[in-house]
Amino acid sequence: MLSLARRSGCCSCSPKQYVLQYSCSQWCILKTNLSMPWILGVDAGGTFTDLYAYNTDNQTLHVHKTPSTPDNPAHAILDGLREICEKNRISPASVTRIGHGTTVATNALIQRRGARLALITTRGFKDLLEIGRQIRPHLYDLKADYPAPLVSREHCIEIAERIGPSGEVLQSLADAEVNAAVYAVEDQGVEACAVCLLFSFINPQHEHEIGAALRAAAPGLHVSVSAEVQPEFREYERLSTTVLNAYLQPIISRYMSHLDKEISSSMAGVAFGINQSNGGLMSIDRARDYPVRTVLSGPAAGAVGSAQIARLVNRSNVIALDMGGTSADVSLIRDYEPDISVGRDVGGFPVRLPMIDVNTVGAGGGSIAWFDPGGLLKVGPDSAGANPGPACYGLGGDQPTVTDANLVLGRLPETGLLGGAMRLEVQAARKAIGMIANTISMSVEETARGVISIVVANMVRTIRAISIERGHDPRRFTLMAFGGAGPLHAADVARALGIREVLVPPAPGILCAQGLVFTDLKEDFVVSGRTIVDVDEVEILQRHLGTLVDQAWGWFETEEIPAGRRSVGVAVDMRYVGQNFELRVELGRVLTENQEARLPSIKELKRLFFHVHEMNYGYHDSQAPVEVINLRLTARGRLTGSAGYRATTRALHEPEPIQTRPVHFRTDGPFETPVFLRETLDHGHEIYGPAIIEQMDATTILHPGDLAVVDEASNLIMKAAQ
Repeated sequence: MLSLARRSGCCSCSPKQYVLQYSCSQWCILKTNLSMPWILGVDAGGTFTDLYAYNTDNQTLHVHKTPSTPDNPAHAILDGLREICEKNRISPASVTRIGHGTTVATNALIQRRGARLALITTRGFKDLLEIGRQIRPHLYDLKADYPAPLVSREHCIEIAERIGPSGEVLQSLADAEVNAAVYAVEDQGVEACAVCLLFSFINPQHEHEIGAALRAAAPGLHVSVSAEVQPEFREYERLSTTVLNAYLQPIISRYMSHLDKEISSSMAGVAFGINQSNGGLMSIDRARDYPVRTVLSGPAAGAVGSAQIARLVNRSNVIALDMGGTSADVSLIRDYEPDISVGRDVGGFPVRLPMIDVNTVGAGGGSIAWFDPGGLLKVGPDSAGANPGPACYGLGGDQPTVTDANLVLGRLPETGLLGGAMRLEVQAARKAIGMIANTISMSVEETARGVISIVVANMVRTIRAISIERGHDPRRFTLMAFGGAGPLHAADVARALGIREVLVPPAPGILCAQGLVFTDLKEDFVVSGRTIVDVDEVEILQRHLGTLVDQAWGWFETEEIPAGRRSVGVAVDMRYVGQNFELRVELGRVLTENQEARLPSIKELKRLFFHVHEMNYGYHDSQAPVEVINLRLTARGRLTGSAGYRATTRALHEPEPIQTRPVHFRTDGPFETPVFLRETLDHGHEIYGPAIIEQMDATTILHPGDLAVVDEASNLIMKAAQ
C-alpha cells in the first residue's frame, strides 16, 4: 500500500521532509528530488541500456533498465533518461552531470559502418597498412587473414617529405606537395582523412602543416593527425590508430551531436561526459575529435565500477566478470586498480592507446547455440541481441540461446525479467532448446545444462588468459560477478577455476552505469623517444617529464578542475637494450609539495624495472643496459566522492522466501528451490543453497551446498562449495 508519511529516521532525510513510502519497505522516494543535485550514469549495452541515478546531497540512488535500440542507441538513452526521472520524481533541471558509456564506436568498427576516408603518408609508405607486422592472426590457421585495410590503396596519398629518427628535417615539405595532396583528397570525395608521417611523434611540424591545410580547404572534412591522436613510437600501430580515429569520426560526431542536442534541450546546463577506454571521462567535444578512445568505453566502465566496490569491501585483488546480453567482459583488479594496457587489437585492428585491459568473449544471455560443420555444439559469439532477442522474449526470435536454457532449467522466473515487466515464454524456450535436443538425442533439460556448461567454459577460458597465462593464480582472487547475467553463472565459473569467494554487488546489472557516476575526468599524455637509463641521459627524461606536467596543468585549467581535485600519475615504458617490447613501470608520486616534477634516481628506476621484469618473466639481469621508450603521464580530475553505501541494519529475523520452484543444477534432477527477493535481505542474513535470489536487474544462483552472506554494504558474499 502506498502512503504519504513524515519520515523520522530513514536514510539521511530531514524529519521535515515528506516521502512516498511503501509500508513493506524502507525504500523511499523523496519529494525533494525535484531540487536536489543528481548525477546520472548511462551504459548502452547490446541488449539493455542501464541507468544509475545518484544524489550527491543525501546519497540516495535509483536504478533503471530499458531495452536497447541497436539501430540508434540514442533512442534508448533518451527514453531511459526520461523514464528514470519521471519514475523517481527527479527534475531534469536538477541533473548536474551525465556519464555515458557507449558501444557505438565498437559496433561501427566491427560492422564496418565507418567513414569513406583517405590517408596521407610519407612517400614510400602507402602499403604499410597492408604489410603490417607480417604475423598470422592465428598461428595454426594457414587460411586466416587480417581484415582488409580501412583505406583502399587508391585512397592512400604519398607526399614528398622526410623527418629523421632524431627529429631532424631530411627533406622539407614543399607548398606544392601540400596543395597537391589536399586537391587529391578533395577530388576523392571522402568524409575523413588521416595524416601519419614518418617520425612525426618526434617532430610533428610537417603533419601540423598538412592538417592545417586540409582543415582550411575543406572545413567539413574530418581530419585525424597522428601527432594529435597518439604521438608514439611504432609506426604501424600509430598509423593504424590514426586511421581508426578518422574512420570513426563522422559517425561518432553525428551521434554525439544528436545526443548532446537532445539532452541539452531537456537538461539545460548539464555536463555531459563520455567514458574512454582508459576508464576516465572526457568532454563530448574531445569524443568527437578522438572517437578511437571510446572503442572500449562500456567495458571500461564496468572495470572502474568493480574497482570502486573492491575498495569499499577491502578486496584488493578481484577478477571482474561482466556478463550481459551479448558478451562477457573480464578484467583483473590488482591493488584496487584495473590493469592498463597500451596496445591491443580491436576488431582485428591494432590500437596504440592506454586502455583498461579487458578481454571480451561472445558469451551473453543472447548467445546462440549452434552446431559447427563437424557436429560439435557451440555457443556464441553470434547473439540474438535485443531484437528479436532470445526465443523466450516472444519478439520473433526462434534460435536457442543461453537465456532460453536458463529459463528451461528454472533458473529464471516465468514471470519475467525487470521485476516482471518483461515476461518470458517458457514454451518458446523449450521449443528452441528442443531443436538441439532432438539433434543430439538428449532431453531438453540435459541439453540446456550442456548449453550452460559451454558458455561457462568460454568464460573460464577467457579468465585463464588474463590470470593463469600471466602468472596470477585465480584462487587468490575474489570473483566479482555483475551484468544482467553474471550472477546467474558466477558459481559455475568460480567452481571451474577453484575460486572460493564470489561477490555480487547490490545492483549488479547496473554496475557499469554506476561506475560512470563515480568516474573521474582523465587525460593521458606521452613523450616518445629511446633514452638510455644512465646518469648522462637522465636530464633528457627530466625535461620530458616537465613537458608532460605543463601539458597536464594546461588541461586542468581548460577543464576548470579545482586545485584540490587534481592528481597525476607517471609511468615509463622500459626494456633491456635489444628487446623488442617494453614493460610498463609505474613510478608512483613524482610531484613535490610545490608541484615540481622529479623523477626517481637512476638506481630506483632500474630497481622498479627489474621488479616488473621479474614479475612478468621470472628473472632479471641487473648488469644489462636498460632504456626508456615512452614517458607517460595520466592526469585526473576528481568529480565525485568515492561510491559508498549506507550500512544496512543487521537482520533480526531469518529471510522468508517468496516461493519455491523446481530448478535444475547439475545432473541429479531438479531441486525444489526457495526464491528470495534481494531487497528483503539485510546485513547478516545467511542463505544456504540451493536458492535463487531475484532482483530487478539480475538473478543470483546458489547451488546445493553454497552459502551467501549479506555484508554491511548490502553485497552478497558467496562461498562456493567445491
